[in-house]
Amino acid sequence: MLRLASSSQTRALLLQKAGIAFVQESVDFDEEQIIASTPKNFVYQATLGKYEANLKAFGYEDYPLLVADTVVTSQGQILRKARCKDDAENILMTQSGNITSIVTCMVYHSKEKKIIDISQTDYIFKKFDRQDLDNYLESGEWRGKAGACMVEGFCKKYIQEVKGFESTAMGLTTEVLTCFHR
Repeated sequence: MLRLASSSQTRALLLQKAGIAFVQESVDFDEEQIIASTPKNFVYQATLGKYEANLKAFGYEDYPLLVADTVVTSQGQILRKARCKDDAENILMTQSGNITSIVTCMVYHSKEKKIIDISQTDYIFKKFDRQDLDNYLESGEWRGKAGACMVEGFCKKYIQEVKGFESTAMGLTTEVLTCFHR
């Protein structure tokens, strides 16, 4: 059993699929204050901020604490969560027909060990179909997603090539997690 300090339903689903028992509760951390020059630095700072806030609230003595954050980058830009539909469209158009990297950082802290992992998955996307993109934007499924990207949903049919784990792109590198959480 572990404590997933994230409100992400996708991360919860990944843990379920990996057969890892968990409770899900978290406290918020404001990522807007982070100033970073690279995606890996940004996601590391965001994850550490979340880790410190949740460590203070919950500790790790009763259950190991698991915290994660994900950032999307394409064409040299850090693509954050979209604030509105127009923002989502601009973010997605940056990825259309380009290489998009999804970087996930996680901190796992138990009584026995503390592990920090930063993993990256790269996707080469075909150009997005305009009507399909408009339907996705209207659906609102992009809300709350780093880079407005859903590699398990909208973006899936546009993937030409992938290097890395799909779980990393979905927000939690379960292949790494299962190596040390038994």
